[in-house]
This record gives sequence, structure tokens and C-alpha cells, in this order.
Amino acid sequence: MCIIIAETMRILGIDPGIARTGWAILEKEKGNVKALSYGCFETDKKLDTPSRLLLIYKKIISLIDKYSPNSLALEDLFFNNNAKTALLVGQARGVVILAASTQSIPVSVYTPLQVKIAVTGYGRAEKGQVGKMVKTILNLSEVPKLDDTSDALAVALAHAFSNKRL
Repeated sequence: MCIIIAETMRILGIDPGIARTGWAILEKEKGNVKALSYGCFETDKKLDTPSRLLLIYKKIISLIDKYSPNSLALEDLFFNNNAKTALLVGQARGVVILAASTQSIPVSVYTPLQVKIAVTGYGRAEKGQVGKMVKTILNLSEVPKLDDTSDALAVALAHAFSNKRL
């Protein structure tokens, strides 16, 4: 049996949310990681939840179609005190996992602690510290404006750093 190992890893990083979903496309080749594209999309709060989830699904599918990632890295749900928010974020995560699964893209999940350690070396790093390290590591001109975007870049970096074979 012959196993072919891809020389380039293309990662779709996602920071899921019902209102805003951050996304990032990173490419890792020969130990070098670069950002190909990143951003954040929003759903209109006036829409019902099923419509918002459908929009998230369609956006993830369009990113997969455009960038052909071979892995998806997703931030795990951080349980907060607001159960309703946690439930909605969980539904958004499910839609993202479904989109990746329908395209046979493996999904890796990272806790906020794992992401912060991978990017900053410190598990209790503040959002601003994570953003600054994302900017530095990826040689971006500025820290992304929205935390959702920085978080998507950070989770994609955590995945890139955890896969040492490339």
C-alpha cells in the first residue's frame, strides 16, 4: 500500500457564532505558515435561527469550494453563564461540522486554552495578546479588527502547529 502525503496543508479555521463567524484560510508548506485570506461574516439578528444557520452553512460551503482546504480547525465551545447563547453557538458549530463532513474534510477541535498556548505560549492570554501574536506570526500588516477573525486565525495556527509533518 502506498500512502501519499500532501506537501501542502490548507486549513480552514473557524470561530463559530450565530451572530458572527470568524474564518481564516492558512496554508502550511515546509514548516512555513501563511494567511491566504480571512474575515468574518454576520447573520441578521432579525432572521429566525434556522435561516441564520442556513446562511452559515452556505458561507462555509462557499469557502470550501473557493479554497479547497484539506482540514478544518474549529474552536471548541466555551461554556459561559448564558445557556441560550451557548446553545446557539453549539448549533452554529454543528452546522460548520456538517458542512465539512459533507465535503469529506476532517475536523479538529481545539479548546480556547489549547489555542492560546499554541499562539502565545500562555493559556490565560487576553484577546489582545492573541491578536498581536497572530499578527506577528503571520506577518500581517495589522491585528484583524474583529476578535472573531483573530480567533479563527489563531485556531487555524493551533492546528498548523499541532501537525508537525509539514
